Amino acid sequence: MPKNGKTRWLAPVALLLSGVWLGMCADAWAEAKTAHKQGAYPRVQDEPVTRDKPAMTADEQAKLKKDLIDARDRQSSKAKPKR
Repeated sequence: MPKNGKTRWLAPVALLLSGVWLGMCADAWAEAKTAHKQGAYPRVQDEPVTRDKPAMTADEQAKLKKDLIDARDRQSSKAKPKR
């Protein structure tokens, strides 16, 4: 290394940056463990919660089915090439 001090700062900066990087990794690891303990995702063996009422009534399902069929028919009529 030159004695003029231009590269003297390199070692402390490298140590500082490696310390910051390790700190970020440790923080990410701690967050991942905390999220796992809090139950961010359900376990594989957990069963879904039973609902008091269905998500959609039969009338709502029929209306949605009709709307989807109508949308499909509109798109298929627009997609046909005109001769």
